[in-house]
Amino acid sequence: MMRKLSLLFAGALMGASAMSLVYGAPGSTANAAGSETYKQLAIFGDIFERVRAQYVTPPDDKSLVENAINGMLTSLDPHSSYMNAEEAQDMRVQTKGEFGGLGIEVTMENDLVKVITPIDDTPAAKAGVLAGDYIAKIDGEEVRGLSLNDAVEKMRGLVNTPIKLTILRQGADKPIELTVVRDIIKVKAVKFRVENDIGYMKITSFTEKTHDDLENAIDTIKKQVPNEKLKGYVLDLRLNPGGLLDQAVSVSDAFLTRGEIVSTRGRDPKDVTRFDARPGDDIDGKPLVVLVNGGSASASEIVAGALQDLRRATVVGTQSFGKGSVQTIVPLGENGALRLTTALYYTPSGKSIQGKGITPDIKVDQPLPPDLQGRDLTRGESDLKGHIKGSEEGDTGSGSAAYVPPEPKDDLQLIFAEQLLRGEKTDPAFPPNPDKAVLNQ
Repeated sequence: MMRKLSLLFAGALMGASAMSLVYGAPGSTANAAGSETYKQLAIFGDIFERVRAQYVTPPDDKSLVENAINGMLTSLDPHSSYMNAEEAQDMRVQTKGEFGGLGIEVTMENDLVKVITPIDDTPAAKAGVLAGDYIAKIDGEEVRGLSLNDAVEKMRGLVNTPIKLTILRQGADKPIELTVVRDIIKVKAVKFRVENDIGYMKITSFTEKTHDDLENAIDTIKKQVPNEKLKGYVLDLRLNPGGLLDQAVSVSDAFLTRGEIVSTRGRDPKDVTRFDARPGDDIDGKPLVVLVNGGSASASEIVAGALQDLRRATVVGTQSFGKGSVQTIVPLGENGALRLTTALYYTPSGKSIQGKGITPDIKVDQPLPPDLQGRDLTRGESDLKGHIKGSEEGDTGSGSAAYVPPEPKDDLQLIFAEQLLRGEKTDPAFPPNPDKAVLNQ
């Protein structure tokens, strides 16, 4: 029997590629379509032919089929979709940490393109695009009526070519016109610096470069600060939308010596995959504080959940996004690829964060500056239409404000983390005790 090659990833509202190679056979006889299903497919075929023959203007057959497929997939959940050959190639390029475009993470909300976050040091960020902005027009063309894929395709283009975005921003009296010049987006997976006696590391996304960049950051920090003077490390996962699952596992493993990092569970109760930590702690047991907020999603939540449950780190900030699903990328040859939600992931304690998110050990809110006050920067998986209902979701849902001040001096969450590491703030749960961790051996 021919077997389909599939790829797994855990990315929030962004293209992502291979976690590991998984082989799965096509549907069994037990899952074969019944006669009623074939009747419904016949209805679809009938409507398709009538549209082709009778619509007021001749439609594009390929576009009709692609939109029909995407309509089916997006009715399942916000993260399942069909990618044509070009989009599938773009996805593979993105996960390498380098791609062409504007530098924004987006989703579709209220028929408009909503900016999840502009990526640091990209054309969009430099032009003034902000998280929470709604893109209403692209080069003067209305976004309403376009699919997310269509809108994203229109924002892509040749390097050094301009694009005009018409933005609706809460608090603004009228639409804002911004011109952004497309460029090659080179995403630095890990940014780091030394804050006197503390090593600071910010992971922006989980690409193929992330673990190697993290190792380089740790090695450099160790060379800059003698081990006896280093109070600890801050791992900043705020505004991190996720990415490759294997990179989330490797990043978690860098700080752990034992225990289960994450497990994924599919439709079949027997379909469980576990990922365990290996011996060795790259930061030599130094205290670790992890920062999260409403922009921390998927792969970043895997890291935060593992380090929290295994009591290797103290999580500080606000409720994370709450995307606890895993997508399988099924290559379709020259026809592109299918991005299908096939599993949920669980933290070491056995909890699903789907629609709930990671609750920080210490909640520290970040006030908005005057020019952003009154804007709703809160976001979460539980706010997305058609999201998979999580078992832990409850009444509160997931997500929180997705804002980080550009200047460290204004960053109350970072300041708190540094004070905690220096002993200037006390908390009975800090530093965490790995001996009391939840270990599934």
